[in-house]
Amino acid sequence: MSDMIRIAQALKICSETPLLDARFFWEFHKGQPSESEVSDFIERRRQGEPVSKIIGRRGFWKRDFIVSCDVLDPRPDSETLIETVLRFYPDRTKNYRILDIGTGSGCLLLSLLDEYSQAQGVGIDKSEKALCIAQQNDVHKRACFCQADFTDKSFGTTLGEFDIIVSNPPYIPTNDIESLDKAVRCYDPVLALDGGLDGLTAYRQLSCHLSRLMKSNTLAFFEIGQGQEKDVIHLMEEKGYQCIEQVRDLGQIIRVLVFQ
Repeated sequence: MSDMIRIAQALKICSETPLLDARFFWEFHKGQPSESEVSDFIERRRQGEPVSKIIGRRGFWKRDFIVSCDVLDPRPDSETLIETVLRFYPDRTKNYRILDIGTGSGCLLLSLLDEYSQAQGVGIDKSEKALCIAQQNDVHKRACFCQADFTDKSFGTTLGEFDIIVSNPPYIPTNDIESLDKAVRCYDPVLALDGGLDGLTAYRQLSCHLSRLMKSNTLAFFEIGQGQEKDVIHLMEEKGYQCIEQVRDLGQIIRVLVFQ
């Protein structure tokens, strides 16, 4: 244990949570990291690299997910989306068909499939490298991961209809990316962050495709950035969708919008 404390003390100059960082690293190596692994970890933390990217794991919902610099780190705020879907669809035994647009690590889709034991899922992402990570995370093999770009006019024409649609698209305004924390700006993929000049580009594009993916009773769950709810609701209403609920995260920020 004294070695773990030694690592934590070395991290005090670069981390607000040095003991937690050291514990994650220590447990990942089952309490037996080599000296070179310790040195590498401390140096990378001092450079600002997140612990999750160094050890290649990040906890989300009820399990750990493989992560890399090719996927967005799963955030606790995104668990609000999982909670919301489960509330609207309480029957865990139905064979729902679930679509995750911009799946990244697959954490949203696969967490839902963990809860719905009979469901099948489709995860879509533009990044081939992200899809490789998602496939590694699919321990139950009930998801199909496909490379596609939702900016294409033909997006979704071959996917069929779904019972549940979820998406955590890029929603950071382009000019705000440089002001993000270094751990995000330098170690999360820009493709998963950049939402265009106003942060709303992805929602505009998605609103054009949803109709061919939804049944009459399908619900779509979108994660949004702080303060974007009015704009996203407005552009979705222009396409004929109704927002039936706005859901706040643990920080009391409206984080999820539910559309029908």
